Amino acid sequence: MTRERIIERVRKLLALSNSSNEHEAALAAAHAQRLLAEHNLAMSELEVQEEGAGEAELVVAKTVAKWLSSLFATVANAFDCFPIVTTTPENSRLRFIGVGEDPGVAACTLQFLIKELRRLASGYLSSLELRDDKLHPTDRQRVRTSYLLGGVHGIRQALQAQKAQTPTTSKALVPIKDALIKQYREEHIGELRTRRSRSSTVVSEAFHQGRQDGASLRLHPTMKTLPKE
Repeated sequence: MTRERIIERVRKLLALSNSSNEHEAALAAAHAQRLLAEHNLAMSELEVQEEGAGEAELVVAKTVAKWLSSLFATVANAFDCFPIVTTTPENSRLRFIGVGEDPGVAACTLQFLIKELRRLASGYLSSLELRDDKLHPTDRQRVRTSYLLGGVHGIRQALQAQKAQTPTTSKALVPIKDALIKQYREEHIGELRTRRSRSSTVVSEAFHQGRQDGASLRLHPTMKTLPKE
């Protein structure tokens, strides 16, 4: 079989991998991946335009707090995206690299969860200060950070459980998505630096309350909360 015939065969299999028949789709995707590996084909040779890799981003303050960085990575994992933080003198860009609609959905979900966590943290601090004396600004910041870190922990548990029950991507398609994301990174991103975050000392009560609230938080925006185009 010529290389052109193989490429055409893989294209047809990738088209079948979008079938509504889950079993047929899984078999087609697995066969396509096997042919790619056997014949050392690159995804760029297939000219697959329907489900190419791309990115979506959220612009935030230049300094990315630890809880936000953790939430970003958590959401990226939930939607099978690769997370990248790009920092400029003015701000930071939280970039989701993924396939199809995944990056856009991930960015929308992150924006929603940031807003919800901040709202919950403000409510927790208000209730705490009603119950006790007003907190010193330094203590207030420690409590808030602890609550937010706990909230992210709870959200991570909820998203992991959700993904285990209803995966974003079928197992058969994971290698294909990974190959598209890798190709996109090589073509558009280049080398990356890994940043290590320092360990945090948390206020136990605030962290556990945040984890409890985060685990029970609605994880996705409704139509009413989606940003208007």
